[in-house]
Amino acid sequence: MSDLFYDAAQIDYPIIDSDAHVNEPPELWQDSVPAHLKDRAPKVEKTDKGDIWVFDGGREKWPVGLTATAGQSYFQYSPFGGSYEEMRPASYDPEARLKEMDIDGIYAQVMYPSVTLKGAKIYSEDAELQKACVRAYNDWIVDFCKVGKGRLVPQAIMLTTGLADSLEELERAMKAGHKGAVISSFPNGTLDPKDEDDKFWAVCEEADFPVVIHIGSFLRGGGGKALRNEKTWSSLAFVGKAAWTKAGGQTLGVVCDLLFSGIFEKHPNLKIVLVESNIGWAPTLLEQADDMFRRYRFYTGAHKVMSMMPSEIFHRNFYATFLVDTVGMDLRHRLNIDHLMWSTDYPHSASDWPDSRLSLEKNFRGIPKSEVYKMTHENCIKLYKMDDIPKKRFG
Repeated sequence: MSDLFYDAAQIDYPIIDSDAHVNEPPELWQDSVPAHLKDRAPKVEKTDKGDIWVFDGGREKWPVGLTATAGQSYFQYSPFGGSYEEMRPASYDPEARLKEMDIDGIYAQVMYPSVTLKGAKIYSEDAELQKACVRAYNDWIVDFCKVGKGRLVPQAIMLTTGLADSLEELERAMKAGHKGAVISSFPNGTLDPKDEDDKFWAVCEEADFPVVIHIGSFLRGGGGKALRNEKTWSSLAFVGKAAWTKAGGQTLGVVCDLLFSGIFEKHPNLKIVLVESNIGWAPTLLEQADDMFRRYRFYTGAHKVMSMMPSEIFHRNFYATFLVDTVGMDLRHRLNIDHLMWSTDYPHSASDWPDSRLSLEKNFRGIPKSEVYKMTHENCIKLYKMDDIPKKRFG
């Protein structure tokens, strides 16, 4: 670990990064899926615009540029032109990752994918292909994280092919050692909650297994479609969509669906984790949700399925990660500070590696050390039961 960093920051405990990423290696799916699916399984194409991931025989394409910008200047950022030969090996090599974490002063990271971040549906709508690709990724990320001996925490991608498949992969993921279930649809396979989802929620609740919603995955209306060509990736509109996303834009809809679904009456201990959407937007949403509930609960029947205010449900059942969010820090006491977790987004374009201390300083200057401790260490450890993390850095 970086002793100079910890000395300068006057921090004597390991810093936990609640949201980091891998860049899935080019051969992952070609080496893993059955032979008759290889032609449609994800693969990397070498083009004059850099490496491009191709899914389901070309149905979806995704450049690697902005998923591997760690260590680059902003002047070098580009969605196109990146390649696996040029990106930092820590994107896909766990030994290299641990060394880069040491340089940055990060002890442990919770791991999410990159091109798979859109969710299982990016692989295909075909159930057989989607299942094969999801299993391949979930198996690979567990092996990747084992190298870290507790410093790398795997999160499993869930299927979008229906409840039975969701339950099967959930059980498989828990047995394999994953720490959370990343959903890109409700367990029933659609973007709307249904009563049948209760079976999935019940398993997660009983196992104390968090359900994760990462930006880019659970896409519904309001600008959620992927930007697929060079013109739109490189336009001012992309900047606007990025700002909208990081300010909760992609997350607001599903949060409201969950809050007003009645799920938490039946599953009061279910944990939902909102990742990379930051937190500054949440107090405003909760204020409006409570006001709308008071006004409309009787004629809509909401009072019959919700015995708590929406804000009370959020404070009890929802967790959230953030990057640079000074507004969120100003409003942190309007949320549950025991459920807030700092992150780096390494090696994506929101990462400040190798200078994550700048993000820490910007967020936490003037905030009591006891609160910083929760948001950079304790909260994440408790949520994911990270039993191998030492309590102290020194001594």
